[in-house]
Amino acid sequence: MTAVDLDRVRSPWRRRLRVAVAVGVAALVLAAGYLARQVILVGNGYVAKTVCSGVFVSDRRPHAVRDAEIQSNDPGILRLVSVDVDRGGLTVTTRFLGLGERVAVFRGGLGCTLAVGVAPRELAARAPDPATPVSRVPWPSREAIGRRAAARPSLHMAALGAAVEEAFAEPGPTPTRRTRAIVVVHDGEIVAERYAAGYGRDSALAGWSMTKSAVNALVGVLVREGRLALDAPLEVPEWGAPADARRAVTLRQLLHMTSGLEFSESYGNPLGDVLWMLFGAGDAARFAAGKRLAAPPGSQWYYSSGTTNIIARALRRAVGGSEADHLTFPRRALFDPLGMASAVIEPDAAGAFVGSSFMFASARDWARLGQLYLQDGVWEGTRILPAGWVAFSTTPVPASPGGAYGAHFWLRLPALYAPSGEAGLPRDAFHAVGHEGQLLTVIPSRRLVVVRLGLSVGRGVWDHAAFLHRLLQSS
Repeated sequence: MTAVDLDRVRSPWRRRLRVAVAVGVAALVLAAGYLARQVILVGNGYVAKTVCSGVFVSDRRPHAVRDAEIQSNDPGILRLVSVDVDRGGLTVTTRFLGLGERVAVFRGGLGCTLAVGVAPRELAARAPDPATPVSRVPWPSREAIGRRAAARPSLHMAALGAAVEEAFAEPGPTPTRRTRAIVVVHDGEIVAERYAAGYGRDSALAGWSMTKSAVNALVGVLVREGRLALDAPLEVPEWGAPADARRAVTLRQLLHMTSGLEFSESYGNPLGDVLWMLFGAGDAARFAAGKRLAAPPGSQWYYSSGTTNIIARALRRAVGGSEADHLTFPRRALFDPLGMASAVIEPDAAGAFVGSSFMFASARDWARLGQLYLQDGVWEGTRILPAGWVAFSTTPVPASPGGAYGAHFWLRLPALYAPSGEAGLPRDAFHAVGHEGQLLTVIPSRRLVVVRLGLSVGRGVWDHAAFLHRLLQSS
C-alpha cells in the first residue's frame, strides 16, 4: 500500500480523534462552568441570607454585618459579592461580579428566606397575618421568686464577674473569640449578664445548630399531644415506594442521628451537602430525604443537619391545618408559653422550617429554653414537654462516640469547644451547640443554665469547657 493510501485510511481516524478531543474539551468547559455557577450561587445565597437576617432580624446595620460575618470570616471571593439592601422592600440581593443573583426576603415573624425556585414577591405574599407579639416576661420567673428564700449555695460574685469578663477578653491583638453575649442563670434567676458593644438583652442572634435542640422541644410538644410517635416511621414523600428501605427510618433514629442516611456535614466544600442544602436548595428536607441509605437505620451515628430538616418538615404534617397554623406553631407551642419574644425559626422557600440551623433569639431567650429543660419540661406549673422527655433527650446514644450525643443535645462538648478537656465538669451537663461558638449549657445538679453567643472561628478559639470550669468555681 502506498503512502497516499495510508493517509486515506488514517484521515478518518484523525478527524474522529479531533472531534473526540473537541467534544471532551467542550464537556470539561461546560462542567467547569456548571460547577463555578453552583459555587457562585452558594456564596451569593450565604451572603444574602446572612445579611438579611442580620439587618432585619438582629436589627444591625448592613455594613456591620458584612464586616463581621463576611469580610472578617472570608478573606477570599465572598468579598467580591455585591450586596443591595432594600429596606422598603424588605429584601437583600447579592451578585458575584454581576452573576448568580440571589434574593433573601424578610417576613415578619418568619425572618429571612432565600427565594430559590420562587419569585421574591410570591414568597413575600405567603407570610401569614401578623401574629400577636409574644409578651416579654421579665426575669426572674415566678418559680425563681418562690425559691429565693430556699437555701442554695452562695455565689462568689467577684469570681463570677471575673469569669464573664475573661470571656470577652481577646488573647491576642487580632480578635478571635469575639464573644457577643453571656447570660448565666442560677435557680431561675439571672446572676451574670454581659454584651459586646452593639448588642443588648433584646438582640436576636443566630443559634445555628442550637436550633436542632429547639426542634427537639417542638417534637416533644407534638409527642405529648399524641400527634407524633418516636418509634413510628415518618411519612416522607421521597420514600413512598413500598420497597424503599428508608421507609423503616423512625423519628427516634432521626433524633439520635442514626438514620443511616448518607449526608456530608463538611463545611469546607462549597458544593457539599450541608452548604448546598442551606444556601443552594429551596427545599432543605427534600434535598436531605433524597439521600440514599449508607447504613442500616439505627446501626451507625453520624451528625447530619439533613436529618433535622426531615424532622422539621414532618412537624408540618403533624401540626396539620392551614399553612398559617404550621408557620405560627413554634410561637404558639414554645415561644409564647416561655415568653421568648425575640425568637424566630426561619423557613425555606418550600415553607418548612430550616430546623438544622436558622433560629434567632436573644441570649435571655436561649436561656429560657435551657431553663425549660432544667425544670424537666415544666414552665410556670404547666407541662410543655412530656414527662420523661428530658431524660430521653439526655440519654446517650450507644452508637455515638463515647456516648457524647443524646436526642439533638450534646452530652459531651465537641472537641472544638473543649480543647482543655472536660475533666471535672458535672456528668449531668448537656449542651446545645452551634457553629462559630453558639452554646447553651444546662447543668441540673448545679441548677445552672449558661448561654454564650459569639463569632469564634477556628479550633480552640473558644474553650467552653474552661469557661464552665471558671463559672463553677464561683458557686
